[in-house]
Amino acid sequence: MVRVSRPRSGDPEPPPGARQIPRLGAAGGRRGQLVLLSGVVVALALLAMLTAFLQLGYHADVATSGDERVVADGESYLQRVTHDAARDLRGEYDWSQRDAAVTALRSALEPRLATLERSRAGAGVAATGTLNRTAAERWADTHCPSGTGREFGPCRADRGVVVQERDGRTLVVGVAYDLGVTTEQSTTRLTTVVEPVE
Repeated sequence: MVRVSRPRSGDPEPPPGARQIPRLGAAGGRRGQLVLLSGVVVALALLAMLTAFLQLGYHADVATSGDERVVADGESYLQRVTHDAARDLRGEYDWSQRDAAVTALRSALEPRLATLERSRAGAGVAATGTLNRTAAERWADTHCPSGTGREFGPCRADRGVVVQERDGRTLVVGVAYDLGVTTEQSTTRLTTVVEPVE
């Protein structure tokens, strides 16, 4: 905005026909310079942010979240097949036949674990699931009730499977797994215990 200053009362009148030269006030000039300078600073900041974004690209974050999804899918698969296999054995074996019950469960899980290994091979993902004996024993020590006032019978950890005596029958209460998932970006190994739904 251009302001034309009018002559003050003490200033002489310009001669007729003389061209008046507009004068910018001192405050207006400074304000315009500050606005221009602020615009340049904002533009430079945006340019720096855009350059950083293009250089980094955030590809690592995308890959990590994708890898986490694959691991979560593997855990969900183990839970599903464990529930199905344990449900099929429910009430089929007396407590005295618990060894046979564990063998039957492991036999039912074996082809399903092989399916896990093949399921994502075409997508460049290697997944493995194996039973973990030590984790099953630790889980039984901390999760199974003991003492005289317990509602159910004793627990036994056998070859990665935890079974419990209930009303003279064998019930699968936990299966411990080592899950391994390898993608192009990362390798994840974890131990988990699946508790079948009753």
